[in-house]
Amino acid sequence: MDQVRIFALGGLDENGKNMYVVEVNEAIFIIEAGLKYPDTGQLGVEFIIPDFSYLIENKDRIKGIFITHAHDDVIAALPYLLKQINIPVYTGALTASILHETLKKEGIKDVKIHRMKRTSRQVIGGVKVRTFPMTHAFPDNFGIAINTDQGYIVYTGEFIVDYDMLQEEYLCDLNELSDIGKKGVLCLLSESQGVEQSGHTAPRHRITSLIEPIFEASTSRILISCYSQSLFRIIEIIELAKKQNRRIFFHDKGIRDLLKHLETMKYYRVPKDMLISEKEFSDDMEDVVVLVSGIGKNLFRTMTNIANHEDKYVSFRTSDTIIVASPIVSGTELDANNMENEIYKEGGKIFTLSSKTVLSMHPSVEDLKMMLYLFRPKYYIPVKGESRHLFMNANLAMSVGYSADRIVVLENGQIATFENKVLKSVAEHIELEDTLIDGKENWDVTGVVLKDREVLSTDGVMIIGVGVNFKTKKVINGPDVQTRGLIYLKDAEHIIKEVGNIMEECINTAVEEKRYENLTVRGEARDKIVRYLLKETGKRPMVLPVIIEINE
Repeated sequence: MDQVRIFALGGLDENGKNMYVVEVNEAIFIIEAGLKYPDTGQLGVEFIIPDFSYLIENKDRIKGIFITHAHDDVIAALPYLLKQINIPVYTGALTASILHETLKKEGIKDVKIHRMKRTSRQVIGGVKVRTFPMTHAFPDNFGIAINTDQGYIVYTGEFIVDYDMLQEEYLCDLNELSDIGKKGVLCLLSESQGVEQSGHTAPRHRITSLIEPIFEASTSRILISCYSQSLFRIIEIIELAKKQNRRIFFHDKGIRDLLKHLETMKYYRVPKDMLISEKEFSDDMEDVVVLVSGIGKNLFRTMTNIANHEDKYVSFRTSDTIIVASPIVSGTELDANNMENEIYKEGGKIFTLSSKTVLSMHPSVEDLKMMLYLFRPKYYIPVKGESRHLFMNANLAMSVGYSADRIVVLENGQIATFENKVLKSVAEHIELEDTLIDGKENWDVTGVVLKDREVLSTDGVMIIGVGVNFKTKKVINGPDVQTRGLIYLKDAEHIIKEVGNIMEECINTAVEEKRYENLTVRGEARDKIVRYLLKETGKRPMVLPVIIEINE
């Protein structure tokens, strides 16, 4: 019988950075490659991506990577992965079109991008794979079922159940899901982010009924913010502007490009007479809708710039009607609060859609139950969410009759091994370390740089300078000790003196033992000084020993 191993390289006990791996014997299938945004304390970090080490070490076994849709939490790390290993990509038509353009900008060539139908059956790497359509905020979204002789491994992707959804590119086919369930599912991986919400998500994901009265009451310009990847919500805003006979200006070039992709795919077209181009737009225009879009905290920073009169297109006026149609999510709280403060300082009034009133397009309790009923898996693995979400999802499964031994809550890197249709072990772990990105091209180095910044911001820095004779290596100047952000020098003279003694002792010992080498001695001194400072101060600062060899 096939041996099956399932684990995550990201996406467990966190929001974003999704990457899941299914191994069927020697074949490796990757699902998703996303990023997550940093906590406010991670200074200089733009975003965080998974650790690809395991995939790079086993690249010859990888049969492909599946990308279910084009949201950052499932696709944005893919270019970084493809720069390391060239593997085939399987995704929907719209996502493929967007990805092709992204890889071209990144200079990544010769990657095979396979456009999959939302409902498909194919053989990849000798393994049968099915896709099934799911409803989400992004068109062409799908789930994946990987066939093994132990049963299907099913990954739902991100989804909701919406019976009023009529557009083909968003439609979910429950019959397809049921058919997979009847064939036999060994394990179901289902997302957890919306598990705190009772009932079904639909129709609470729709915003038209909430913002239409605001549109009707406004006699001036409307500024409305929305995450650029919430395409379903953006189309709602466009349709409402059309109904109110208002023209619309898209503030962000990214959303203009995204709408062009939609038009090319014949999924949606904005009437040309509604559009206001960059050249045509004037900040003096009234009775228009300005749609401000962006990703994560950058959306709120753009709105802050508008309030501060620092934006190149739009300058805030007290007569503006401001609608925040993108509820605050984890990691954006500080920037969202700053935005509101600046707008209120300018005398503005904001209509904010609460995350409790407007739900993101992720499954609530009844949506998750429906997946369990349709797929009827032997084992259930909650994915995508913080620990509380994963455990609440596990409890939900127990509430519909699943025993604890059939529910597997994993950590990133923890491997669930299945043999003969039975979970054999979860003991094996892969050691993982987040990759921190600061937006620069040389991303593999920036992780080290960003960690140094974090140390500097919390524990400070100490520089120890010593001058030695070039020939004899005898200390002739110093040690001179300088520190910033660690201790107040006048209150810690004994520490400074001892650090100097350690530095000098390391040099003298190496000379006496006839093994002096500048770089090696500095490394020894650094290690000893770090240990001493940790003992004395409880901090681990950046220690920079400097030995200058002087030719007298």
